[in-house]
Amino acid sequence: MAEEDNTIVQMHDLRPAPGAKKDRIRVGRGEGSKGKTSGRGAKGTKKRYQVRPGFEGGQLPLYMRMPKLRGFKSPFKVEYQVVNVDALSKAFPKGGEITAEDMAKAGLVRANQPVKVLGDGEAAVAFTLKGVKASASAAKKIEAAGGSVSEA
Repeated sequence: MAEEDNTIVQMHDLRPAPGAKKDRIRVGRGEGSKGKTSGRGAKGTKKRYQVRPGFEGGQLPLYMRMPKLRGFKSPFKVEYQVVNVDALSKAFPKGGEITAEDMAKAGLVRANQPVKVLGDGEAAVAFTLKGVKASASAAKKIEAAGGSVSEA
C-alpha cells in the first residue's frame, strides 16, 4: 500500500497565484520608478500636465459655441393641462360635479397640476366644473347643456 499524504492546508501556507499580484504603475513619478519618460510617452501636453475639463484640443469649445443669454423664462408662468369637452363627455357620461382630482382619477390629466377645459367637441350632459378654468367656447357649450363652471 502506498503511503498517503495527510498534510492539512493551513492559513499561513496560502499564497496568491504567481503573477496575480502586480504593483500599480505610478505614472509620472520620476525616472526611478519606471524609466526615462515614466510611462508618459514623448513630448506634448499630456506628458507635461493634464488638460483642463472641457478642453477640445484648440477647437472652439462647446460652452463657447452655445448661444449666450437668449430670451427669458418667467418663473411665474402657469402651464395648464388641457382637456376638451369631448373627452369630459366620454369620461363622465352621467355628468355631475367634476373637479381636477376627478379628472386625474379618470386618467385625463396628471394630479396636482392646474387644468383648463377647451371647447373641442360637444357637451352631451350637464357638467358642474369646480376648481378648473375653461375657455370661452367651452364655458358656452357647458352652460348650453345646463352645466356651470367655477374656478374657485
